[in-house]
Amino acid sequence: MAEGVDRGDWEIGCTHYKRKCKLVAPCCEKVYPCRFCHNDKEDHELNRRAVKEVECTQCLTRQDVAESCVYCNLQFGKYFCNICCLYDDQDKGQFHCVQCGLCRQGGKSFYYHCEVCDTCLHKNIRNRHKCVERVSRADCPVCLEYLHTSTVPLDVLFCGHLIHRSCQEDLKVNGKNFCPVCMVPLQENIRP
Repeated sequence: MAEGVDRGDWEIGCTHYKRKCKLVAPCCEKVYPCRFCHNDKEDHELNRRAVKEVECTQCLTRQDVAESCVYCNLQFGKYFCNICCLYDDQDKGQFHCVQCGLCRQGGKSFYYHCEVCDTCLHKNIRNRHKCVERVSRADCPVCLEYLHTSTVPLDVLFCGHLIHRSCQEDLKVNGKNFCPVCMVPLQENIRP
């Protein structure tokens, strides 16, 4: 441990991720716990794949992206993906999907990549969902957030469209019981 650093004082992430390093944003050279924290404060977005440096929260050493600190050997996260520059100390069943081009959560053994839908889906719905070509490469029909990279849980509707689970629940509460894209009843959705 670095001299003068009290182990109890170093930060371990943010509300989005628990990790023991911060990202150095190549776009503005500012240091943030994660890309979401950066995007909330800045007028531009951080491309996490462009991140080449991190800062250790224990010894404050700025260094190239790696699994652990080159100075104090602190492991930055139990999960590390050098492709996505993703660190997380919480076990969420993270895995990198080559076809999606990003890290997913929920356990690789429970998911498969549907080539037509072009996204990872739970294995329990493998033969029960209707494929819609590149369905995740669209915005949620309610909140308009891009679905493919969304961190909000998604549901596959009976019609094959995707929607945030929370957005679907809001629709139902407001008496709108149809898919906002094609008007198929929402009661008939597919959950794993």
